[in-house]
Amino acid sequence: MNPAIDRRSLQHFDWVLLGLVACVLGIGLANLYSASSPGVESGLPPEFRRQTLALGVATIGMLVALVLDYRRLERLAVPVYVGTLLLVASTLVLAPITRGNRSWLIYGPLSLQPAELAKVGLILAMARYFHRNPPSEIRRVRDLWGPAMIAAGPVGLIVLQRDMGVAVLTMLIAATYLLFVRIPARAWAALGAAGVVGLAGLWTYVFKDYQKERILDFLDPSRDPLASGYQQIQSRIAVGSGELFGKGYLEGTQTQLQFLPTQHSDFAFSVLAEEWGFLGSVTLLAVYFLLMIWGLVVANNSKDSFGAMLAIGVVGMLFWPAVINVAMVLGLAPVIGVPLPLVSYGGSQLLANLVAIGLLMNVSMRRYIF
Repeated sequence: MNPAIDRRSLQHFDWVLLGLVACVLGIGLANLYSASSPGVESGLPPEFRRQTLALGVATIGMLVALVLDYRRLERLAVPVYVGTLLLVASTLVLAPITRGNRSWLIYGPLSLQPAELAKVGLILAMARYFHRNPPSEIRRVRDLWGPAMIAAGPVGLIVLQRDMGVAVLTMLIAATYLLFVRIPARAWAALGAAGVVGLAGLWTYVFKDYQKERILDFLDPSRDPLASGYQQIQSRIAVGSGELFGKGYLEGTQTQLQFLPTQHSDFAFSVLAEEWGFLGSVTLLAVYFLLMIWGLVVANNSKDSFGAMLAIGVVGMLFWPAVINVAMVLGLAPVIGVPLPLVSYGGSQLLANLVAIGLLMNVSMRRYIF
């Protein structure tokens, strides 16, 4: 496949989208430096150095996703989807058990979480399916059999990894497309009832004890404040103590005294809220909001349905983890280990998100080429 980028597409390069992404990445790196610097006497924190290295690799991935004409990617959607499934499946054999699950392939100093890349394979496969089967023509539940099977592949493998947070997140990304189908309300009610039965089955037969503890702590954080409820309580203290203007950069006491567990990853938003306050938190969320609205604008302006479905999938890939992470940090959702996209520490999620954003830019810059 030859690179299809040309002068016409460069003339329509989406600088607004690039600017919004660069803004979030800049806030994330500054926040990571503050979150990971406690205890480091000199030089850059190791997490900060690894994240900047991952950012370089992820930027290359974004450029590759940007250069290849997205219309040709429709033919590659199935091979990419199957390839990411095989990568996730390999963890069940090759990955060591880390924090109770087999999510990471580790080779020396390098590590990769294939489930993050599976999200990109999922949205490519979903976009291909709904391009060939328009959502507006789907009016019966049984018509969702195809997309359900596409979603079941990565979700099922991630459940076998015992990584319930990523499994729920992947399922929600696939569910984003349901907003566009035309199924009667009574059918949705039946699906909701089936979902409740499914959750009861997960609780009884799949969830580990520590996962049940997290959900029970969400309902009552005071039941074990020094162990399973510790994260959410410390996070709430950090967010609340930031008040309107925050305590100042590198001045957050909860952060700098390391009261916040995983403050550089899952609870990165708590660090930002403590040091930059309500105004800083709202500023970041506003940039996120603009980024997602811009993604929907790209979907609406796409010249074909495959590009539109691809853009919608990328928006879902950014929307759901952001909502769950912020709700988790504020004590409005159970702690299920979902990072804040482009802000939290983590090379695999950064690579997957920037590749997805490269696809979004790809659709945007080719919207005027016929």
